[in-house]
Amino acid sequence: MPTLSDKKAIVEKITDELERSDAVYITNYKGMSVGDMADLRTEFRKGNVRYKVYKNTMVKRAMEAIGGYDELYPYLNEQNGFAFVEEEFAAPAKALKQYIKDHEKPEFKAALIDGDFYGEEQLDTLAAMKSKNEVIGDIVGLLLSPVSNIVSGLQAQGETIAGAVKTIAEKGEK
Repeated sequence: MPTLSDKKAIVEKITDELERSDAVYITNYKGMSVGDMADLRTEFRKGNVRYKVYKNTMVKRAMEAIGGYDELYPYLNEQNGFAFVEEEFAAPAKALKQYIKDHEKPEFKAALIDGDFYGEEQLDTLAAMKSKNEVIGDIVGLLLSPVSNIVSGLQAQGETIAGAVKTIAEKGEK
């Protein structure tokens, strides 16, 4: 049985995980074998997601210490696994959706992403989200698009004007 100092160390570890993460997903892994859990962790690692199993009471203590996790408290029951992720918010949802499709478990319970709450019925929405890098790429593309259109338009006009001036100059020489 863990001592009080062991429990405090675990809560500190969870607190560190939460502080490093931009998102936390909660899943119920009830009925999964050790092998299934290992397979799920492997899928999560592909998306740079850390999947851990902690006691709900210790997770709640860590969440209370940081604050802002109130909406997740009702989901801290049963056998939970916690997926922690930085930046790539959709990575856990994509891995979970595929894994659940193939194995029917674990059950997605809830997620908190940058302070926004997502319930169990929103896994598909989360899986469809673009990554930060994809969104940034889209924005950069949109911003550069008008500039490149203007530049090409000006170049075409310049070529036309230059051609017209050259034609007029040639006619004037004759």
